[in-house]
Amino acid sequence: IFMGDVMTKVLKYLKRIILASFLLYAYNLIAVTFNMTIPINIFTILVVGFFDFVGLASLLIIRLIGM
Repeated sequence: IFMGDVMTKVLKYLKRIILASFLLYAYNLIAVTFNMTIPINIFTILVVGFFDFVGLASLLIIRLIGM
C-alpha cells in the first residue's frame, strides 16, 4: 500500500466527518423550533458521516421513538 493511498482515504473520511458535523448542526438549527434536536457527539457524527441522509433519518426515527 502506498502512503498516498492511505492519505487520500484518511482525507476522504475526515471530509465526511466534517460535513456530517455541519449537517447535524444545520438540522439542529431548524429542528430546535420543533424540539426535535439530535445531540452532536461522536456517535451521531459517525452515523451521519458513514450513512449520509439515511443515517440522519434513522437517528431522527430513533429520537421520535424515544430510545
